[in-house]
Amino acid sequence: MYSDRINSLPPYLFATIDEAKAAVKAKGVDVIDLGVGDPDQPTPDHIVESMCDAVRNPETHTYPSYTGMMSFRKAAADWCKETRGLDLDPASETLTLIGSKEGVAHIPLAFINPGDIALCPDPAYPVYKIGTEFAGGEAHIMPLLAENDFLPDFDAIPKDKLAKAKLMFLNYPNNPTAATADKKFFEEVVQFARDNDIVVIHDNAYSEMTYDGYKAPSFLSVDGAMDVGIELYSLSKTYNMTGWRLAFAVGNKDIIAGIGKVKSNIDSGAFDAVQMAGITALSSSQQCVADMNKIYEERRDTLLKGLKELGIDVKPPKATFYVWAPVPEGYDSMGFSKLLLEEAGIVATPGVGFGTYGEGYIRFALTRSVERINEAVERMSKLKI
Repeated sequence: MYSDRINSLPPYLFATIDEAKAAVKAKGVDVIDLGVGDPDQPTPDHIVESMCDAVRNPETHTYPSYTGMMSFRKAAADWCKETRGLDLDPASETLTLIGSKEGVAHIPLAFINPGDIALCPDPAYPVYKIGTEFAGGEAHIMPLLAENDFLPDFDAIPKDKLAKAKLMFLNYPNNPTAATADKKFFEEVVQFARDNDIVVIHDNAYSEMTYDGYKAPSFLSVDGAMDVGIELYSLSKTYNMTGWRLAFAVGNKDIIAGIGKVKSNIDSGAFDAVQMAGITALSSSQQCVADMNKIYEERRDTLLKGLKELGIDVKPPKATFYVWAPVPEGYDSMGFSKLLLEEAGIVATPGVGFGTYGEGYIRFALTRSVERINEAVERMSKLKI
């Protein structure tokens, strides 16, 4: 009944986790969900109020622009100038997305022919690989290993694969490892892309979720980056707007135009009222972002302290709201995740769900209160690990 591309798909990781969680909750277990990276705090009031005002305006009820409202794209460009020092033309170097997942999934359609290769990190957000395969391309895996600080080793890519590579996905601050990259690494990326005629897609969804004084650099701030790539920014995690589905792409105008051509044939753009709320988010005080980071930092420290007491020592992540922890000796990632859920009522994401090289790790999302995180640690302490 289904197409080969659908039949070839593994079960989507988080849908599978939801099913397992529902089965445990059906037994009356009080589940502490540290699985999916969905903020537990509400969208800030000033953004919600802006959305309500916009929805009441009948002019927002019609079809939106495929490429996004120019006012939203200008707000995105201004935000990039303010936070990253980037000079962008809103008309040609910005594009509205219906969430960054939509952008990631559609990008290969613009640049990948059947048989072409996209270089995809592993472990990683599954949609990099899935979007490539949906476009008829092949995903060549770039392992992210602890000994390389979870950065890809470009020298390890076979020459025959490199010759067919058209696209490369990167993501720093990184999901799931919480690793960060510096400008020196991005300089290497630009040179690598130039040498091999590769389009770079830097997924910067966690750009604003940073701690301990760390600021995540923009890939596009490196000389030459605008010639070879784009960057994706999401309002989902930054402003607790996961359900609103709003993001934007910025960078090389030809790459932006290619994605725009795909979108004009596939979707009808982001709801104008959501974009108007997005303008409010980007152009208003960013104190709400700083306040959320303080909350996540306290949760991070609470979880790390508890894990250390359990014999699981993790270096404090400087960004994202994830903790990427090695599983205890004697377990694989699926086995430990299953133990936590079935014996302690804790949802955590097995590393192997993000790819082969995620084996041996488990990802905790800092999406519950300090009290609930302490309770989760207490439950883990009662397990025979």
